[in-house]
Amino acid sequence: MTKLDVLNPATNEVIKILEYTDEQTAHRQIERAHEAFQSWKQVDAHERSAKLFEWARLVDEHKNELAKLITQEGGKPYKEAQGEVDYANSYIKWYAEEAKRIYGRTIPANSSSKKIIVQKFPVGVVGAITPWNFPAAMITRKMAPALAAGCTIVCKPATQTPLTTIRLVELAHEAGIPEDAIQYVILSGKDAGEIFNESPIIQKVTFTGSTQVGKKLIEQASQSVKNVTMELGGLAPLIVHEDANVDLAVDQTIATKFRNAGQTCICANRIYVHESIEQEYIEKLTEKVHALKVGNGMDEDVVVGPLINQEGVNKVIDQIKDAEDKGGQLSRSLSDIQELGGNFLKPVVISNANQEMKAMHEETFGPIAPVMTYSDLEDAIQMANDTEFGLAAYFFTNDYHTGFHLYESLDYGVIGWNDGGPSAAHAPFGGMKQSGYGREGGIEGIEPYLETKYLSIGDM
Repeated sequence: MTKLDVLNPATNEVIKILEYTDEQTAHRQIERAHEAFQSWKQVDAHERSAKLFEWARLVDEHKNELAKLITQEGGKPYKEAQGEVDYANSYIKWYAEEAKRIYGRTIPANSSSKKIIVQKFPVGVVGAITPWNFPAAMITRKMAPALAAGCTIVCKPATQTPLTTIRLVELAHEAGIPEDAIQYVILSGKDAGEIFNESPIIQKVTFTGSTQVGKKLIEQASQSVKNVTMELGGLAPLIVHEDANVDLAVDQTIATKFRNAGQTCICANRIYVHESIEQEYIEKLTEKVHALKVGNGMDEDVVVGPLINQEGVNKVIDQIKDAEDKGGQLSRSLSDIQELGGNFLKPVVISNANQEMKAMHEETFGPIAPVMTYSDLEDAIQMANDTEFGLAAYFFTNDYHTGFHLYESLDYGVIGWNDGGPSAAHAPFGGMKQSGYGREGGIEGIEPYLETKYLSIGDM
């Protein structure tokens, strides 16, 4: 059986060796999930809720252990990893409550001799595929609503960061959730997609990752008309208008842009600043960006950790070189950016950006902040919307007319107004256009795990 080396991106050391799940074993796990579904779907919603709350209690109890795993296998600074554990657990707690709020209804019939009843039922066995950048949060916002709805779930974590998922599943079992109701498999994304989509047992596939892979999964799922939820790529614009609070805009830009070293799907990717405040914004942003401490996430005061691997580093360096070739001005030299070596890159602000640069139309996943100016707000809106992506967007203005105009005009599913951190378990997260469909979080997040049935009763 093939082995998987789990690496620490800060040191490139092997921290754990796992065995890949072979195809036969994966199918047996799916079959066991189906058997578990027959009983789990019958469990009273209040009991499912109680088990989810117990799981959440254990996650809180093991918060530091989980945070250390996130840092070791993903490179995320430890303090930030602790925040991710809290964020991940907020989904478990939210859906522990929502388990008790799966409502049906009665519909007035078109005949006095009939009654019509509508109820929601769990969709069945779920196959979940998640990325490496949020190994706790991306999996709990799939696991928790699935279990709350009465589904069973087989999770495929990213091969770069499987240890966090494994520990979360172990804690779920400790909490009393049946072992076969929540499982994990160690597979490549390609193998997991094929196994999940070819299985007649799996009724739903939920995926967070690139648009390219998402399209392939949708194509595969179409062969058996599976229920799918897709949270795909992003290219988030950030607009700073002339009446914005510049200090707030700078701080919130850093919050969204450099979280997890810029490796999130909702990081600000393209920054558009009104020409009247360009100099002030860039000077203040550069000063604070250069003050961010880069290093091993377990070290004190580190804010920016390593990129996940050398492939990620190479992509970011390519974007930086391309930007410089096309007239961009780097706030620090390329040699300074690469000074630490390994998977580390110092964050950089790129001023004088333009629409021809790769950084302005390719998802970056790295600590670079390209800044372009505008004079007319409608031009900024047009540039912001000029992409096939539509996941997240940000804008800064203190005028409510401008704010609501931006909100209504930007074609994005998640929007932050004077807010660089809009995500929350109780709010629906998801994208428009080629950033996917379906929502995770909020009351909307449990709906993809439910089927609607109605019963028409005659001869009353």
